Amino acid sequence: MTYCLGIINQFGIVMAADSRTNAGVDYISTYKKLFDLSLPGEKAIIICTSGSLSVSQGVVTRLNRDIQNQEVKNLHNLDNMYDIAQYIGSKSREIQELDRPWLEKDNIDFSCNFLLGGQIKGEQPQLYLIYPQGNFIQATQETPFLQIGETKYGKPILDRTITYTTPLEAVAKCALLSIDSTMKSNISVGPPINLVMYKTDSFEIRHKLELRLGAPYIAKIRKLWEQSVRQAFEAMPHIEWKQASSELEEDILID
Repeated sequence: MTYCLGIINQFGIVMAADSRTNAGVDYISTYKKLFDLSLPGEKAIIICTSGSLSVSQGVVTRLNRDIQNQEVKNLHNLDNMYDIAQYIGSKSREIQELDRPWLEKDNIDFSCNFLLGGQIKGEQPQLYLIYPQGNFIQATQETPFLQIGETKYGKPILDRTITYTTPLEAVAKCALLSIDSTMKSNISVGPPINLVMYKTDSFEIRHKLELRLGAPYIAKIRKLWEQSVRQAFEAMPHIEWKQASSELEEDILID
């Protein structure tokens, strides 16, 4: 399992992903899940993957190969982000259909999801979630973040913190806290964590970060976040219990 998220607002896009793919008792494996496929100066394109590693790696490999071979249709010559989302969805279907007979024979789940974020000149930044079937949805001002993988543990902080006007540096910090909250509750999500921040109309990824196991910054924000949550919890007012038992006894005496 893994956890990836993308957040978009009026200032740009933040995308982040962990790297864990297996977490057994004596075997932990990691593979990168966040890829920068931009054409600097013209197109910013970031992709995150979750699900079947063989399918997602196959899709990313074909995307890169089409760019290198200068195919008629590739990430760098498509005119808009909507067409790029359709193109990635079609590549995902191709790989799944190629391997389907053998994977279904052994009851192996081969589905995978993609997050696509970026900007092409002439458009505003956009963020998409591409499903295994190749169809997709787009983030909006009302729903400015999308998640794939092990999503439930990292969602509450996003729901309570992120808006379309949140400063981009704060969005990046929230993304890391969302991933750290997930790692705290689920062993199937783990470092290295990859993070990118894209500023609107820059058309290149200038801010990248990889946080490996034991990174001081992760330890620092986890400690501060836990302290802050504990302090907020302790500041909550006590429950105003109703004396239900006493009221029940009085009702019995009256009857």
